[in-house]
Amino acid sequence: MPNGGPTDIDVAETGRTPRKRAPIWALLGAGLITGASDDDPSGIGTYAQAGAAFGFQLGWTLLLSYPLMVVIQEISARLGRTTGRGIAGNLRQHYPNWLLQSIVTLLFVANTLNIGADLGAMAVSTRLLWPQASGAFLILFFGVLCTLLEIFVSNARYIRLLKYLTLVLLTYFAVLLVVRVSWTEVLRNLVWPNWSPHPAFWLMVLAIFGTTISPYLFFWQAAQEVEDTRLHPRRVPLRARPMQGPSALARIRLDTFVGMAFSNLVGLAIMITAGATIHAAGVRNIGSAADAAQALRPLAGTFAFALFAVGIIGTGLLAVPVLATSAAYAMGEARRWPVGLARRPVQARAFYGTIAAATLLGVVANVASVNAMQALVWVAVINGMVAVPVMALLMLMARDTRILGAFTVSRTWQALGWVATGVMAVVTLGYLASAM
Repeated sequence: MPNGGPTDIDVAETGRTPRKRAPIWALLGAGLITGASDDDPSGIGTYAQAGAAFGFQLGWTLLLSYPLMVVIQEISARLGRTTGRGIAGNLRQHYPNWLLQSIVTLLFVANTLNIGADLGAMAVSTRLLWPQASGAFLILFFGVLCTLLEIFVSNARYIRLLKYLTLVLLTYFAVLLVVRVSWTEVLRNLVWPNWSPHPAFWLMVLAIFGTTISPYLFFWQAAQEVEDTRLHPRRVPLRARPMQGPSALARIRLDTFVGMAFSNLVGLAIMITAGATIHAAGVRNIGSAADAAQALRPLAGTFAFALFAVGIIGTGLLAVPVLATSAAYAMGEARRWPVGLARRPVQARAFYGTIAAATLLGVVANVASVNAMQALVWVAVINGMVAVPVMALLMLMARDTRILGAFTVSRTWQALGWVATGVMAVVTLGYLASAM
């Protein structure tokens, strides 16, 4: 975890002597970064489109998805912290190779397409603020910048940088403060949803769930718990040192609860902003996050427009590395490569090469004028194909004492996890049916 003063939880995990109780910020890390990276430029575009098309009608989706996100992400983190291996590493140990390779390949393709779409949104948003810049140059610049930071900045510093980048998402709360909102209507739609039989309504519901519960987040958070044991030598996999279990799992749960709450509150802020401005102005369709920023300029003013655009760039700098690295963790564990940002590039050439390849392939896809919206459709379809089996496998592993030993999940947690898996199965089937 990034630097911070010792706490009761940290002391129990590392054996250090407490000096004072640290603030909650010191306990946040993988969960916070995971939640924030879920609000990538593609996700911002989805939430803004939901607000533009349906006003405040869909705010309830982010309340409903919250507990489902929490349980799946907590199980992913628990798996990494307990076993010392990420999701792909555990799949390799306990499940057929063909299943593992299929999942990893689809994850790599989906993440690469998502990286391309996010880089494109970052470039367009930058051009909104700096019209003289070349779009192709900006896509290449952001892609190369993210790659170089991951390769050449030490793990501890890089994770700390990603943690502070999560604060960029506070811009969306600032934007919300400068627009006029009917909070009575917002609250009414949160607690008493205004359903619609229209297919477009339910298609957007599917898109929101597909955006908030994404496979790359599972792989990233599990891998970061494994990395955490390398950053802190006294923290070891819980199977090897069960006494650390209660404090480690308490930290993970706190981190995940806060991180997913932050993610969904940001999404809700974006949706409300779009509903109060773009929808209220009669606009029902926007093509991307950058289009949402542009639409805000005449409706909410230059300040709101600029903040929204800056938020897209900042969250892209957070999400692109998470997308690329989660693909590299999965690919590396599946193929038994040395993996981890804690390793030097010369110690994990294939791992870092995969990070670079995923990012630069995203650059190529965007510069080659691959349609961004079509790419996101494919990302949604592939993510659904990956999410459902991975979530089902996570739930099977979560109750398997051969894998988690004494740290299997409770029946309540397992029930919630299966509900989340069922919801994602319905979302995926509904999305596929709507696209046919």
